[in-house]
Amino acid sequence: MPNEQPDATIDLLCDLLRRPSVTPDDAGCQELLSERLAAVGFTCETLQFNDVTNLWARRGDTSPVFCFAGHTDVVPPGDRAQWHSDPFEPTFRDGLLYGRGSADMKSGLAAMIVAIEEFVEKHPRHAGSIAVLITSDEEGRARDGTLRVMEALAARDEHVDWCVLGEPSSQNSLGDIVRIGRRGSLSGMLTVNGVQGHVAYPQLADNPIRRFAPVLAELHEIVWDNGNEFFPPTSFQVVDVRAGIGAPNVTPAELTARFNFRYSTEWTHESLQEKVHSVFDAHEINYELNWHLSGKPFLTEPGKLINAVHQAVTEHTGYAPELSTGGGTSDGRFISPAGVDVVELGPVNASIHKIDEHVRVEDVIVLTSMYRRIMELMLL
Repeated sequence: MPNEQPDATIDLLCDLLRRPSVTPDDAGCQELLSERLAAVGFTCETLQFNDVTNLWARRGDTSPVFCFAGHTDVVPPGDRAQWHSDPFEPTFRDGLLYGRGSADMKSGLAAMIVAIEEFVEKHPRHAGSIAVLITSDEEGRARDGTLRVMEALAARDEHVDWCVLGEPSSQNSLGDIVRIGRRGSLSGMLTVNGVQGHVAYPQLADNPIRRFAPVLAELHEIVWDNGNEFFPPTSFQVVDVRAGIGAPNVTPAELTARFNFRYSTEWTHESLQEKVHSVFDAHEINYELNWHLSGKPFLTEPGKLINAVHQAVTEHTGYAPELSTGGGTSDGRFISPAGVDVVELGPVNASIHKIDEHVRVEDVIVLTSMYRRIMELMLL
């Protein structure tokens, strides 16, 4: 390592990686982080909702409030035999650090904590407050994590002004992409009802597969929108279709399917639902359709936070980041509705959720410096 402070980041990251915090188990990660934050003047509070552990930590009691947010939970490692090293034992090879959660997103957490320690040591009388929001429920159901914490903060009239999420936002190199928003996610759970029968006597049955086929084709042919200045086009994807009783000579009585929209601000979830129902209602089909809204689209407009992140990335990489709203969902969808400017900046995401997940050691070091620089630009 080039100097002492980056060693602290990598050491903390290794400590986190050794904790098998498969969602929603925190495995002691937040206790470790809470101890570090308390040592530099943070008031730390554990918010437990069902089997989910959340940490809310704050230094200062004045506005504005600058918050780092992230999650300690990771996805399961999968078949450990396919890993080249133990997924929960940090392993260094060729400048890379391997382990489940190394990129998504324990490297972001380690960089945040060390950046805060460095910043507070140098600027103990900074303006406003610094906060940290960490959950163990981002990779799972995401119902008892950041969403519940934000509800608890709102109930006691505690507000956040700016938030940096440490999600792995980068694509090819650190900081090449900064997320300034995300598309909404709306899922439909469909049941098409029919009448079971013999394949040789279709007139005596009502095959739900035949009923659904033209509807599915029409839904796929629709150009939902072309996106806009900030968002890519809305996408429609079917993720599951099931029918049949396992016999080749029987048409089924029921078909079930699940589909998902990742939608831009050209739509609301209500208008999307209305459009889909109009397509179904135009066909002779007996159906039931239930909806689940995972999150509405959100966007952080240009301003102080985006300017600070842009400057920090440019100073440390030599190139300007692309500002994007692509990708999946994040916990930013629970933070932004409270009137918070949210930006996501983290390591390269190429290996997340994969066998042999890894992060570049040098990227973790630079990310720490980026986070520290953002705080300097926001709070000094």
